Formats: sequence, C-alpha cells, structure tokens
Amino acid sequence: MHLPVAQRGAVILKDVLGYSLEEISHVIHATVPATKAALHRGRRHLRELAEAPEENSVPVLAGPERLLLAAYVDRFNDHDFDAVREMLAEEVKLEVVNRLRLSGRREVSNYFSNYAQVPDWHLVSGFIDGRPGILVADPAEPKGRPTYFIVLSWGVDGLLGIRDFRYARYAIEGAEFVAMA
Repeated sequence: MHLPVAQRGAVILKDVLGYSLEEISHVIHATVPATKAALHRGRRHLRELAEAPEENSVPVLAGPERLLLAAYVDRFNDHDFDAVREMLAEEVKLEVVNRLRLSGRREVSNYFSNYAQVPDWHLVSGFIDGRPGILVADPAEPKGRPTYFIVLSWGVDGLLGIRDFRYARYAIEGAEFVAMA
C-alpha cells in the first residue's frame, strides 16, 4: 500500500498473479515500456521499504476525522444504513476492489443494501499501513484478526470515497494494521 497505484498494480499483477507485461499494460492502461518502468520502480521501492528500519510509533488520528470514522463504524455496525447514507457526499465514489465501481450518492447508496443481507462482518476503526481505515472482522470474534479492510476518504461535504477490499482479501495479508483504542 506504500506504492503508487501503477507500481503497486504492476508488481501485484506480475509477481503475485503472474500476468504478462502485455496483459498488465492493458489492465493499467499504459504502454509496455511504461509498465516495465512501473514494475521496476515498484520492485525497487519495495526493496527500499524492506531494508528501512521499522517505525514503532502508533499512528494518531485528528479529532474531527476520528469522530467521523467512529460515527460511520457505529452506524454501520448498528445496521443504521440510512444514517450511513446521510454521511455520503453527492459526488462519492465507491470501489469494491476486483468487483465494482459506482459514482454518485444515488448509485453508492445501493452498496449498503448488500451488507444488510450478509451477517459475516463486524467493523472496527483502525489503521492500515499507518493510514486510517476500517478493519473488518468475523462477528463471532470481533477482536480477532481482520479478514479484510475498507478505506474511506472524507471531504467538506461528507464521505467522498469508499474502497472496500471484501473481494481482495489477499491485501490484508501484507498490510500492517492496528485497531484504534
């Protein structure tokens, strides 16, 4: 998650999933030379990160953003999806990684209906790779290891972005995460 999108995509598609450079260039909408460059830079950056000393400091979230995140998580866990929908900005964008992209409050509002139908989640505010987000755990073990995560982005008018990794659970495997106290 520390890599820019093109580099991260190139590394995952090549080194994890085994795609060819031509296939990757098609997926990330780049030329083959640009894809090679992104792959090279991504691999180099990952080596640098692996060699860097680890930071042991606990991340801190500013008061207003912490309150917004906590309100979202509380309302979601209470199945109060109407209240969650009220938090959406008109121009909100949703990405359910590997599945779906929606734009606008009206389209994104339907996303919550899907969660209302499945009981396999419990949300906890936390940090993923040092950035604020939501850790999703099994409701039978709400303090257990998260199975995936959701990243939110906020603006003045409300929630602007949702990236849900429900169908990309492999992303949590390499991520560092910590629940908020």
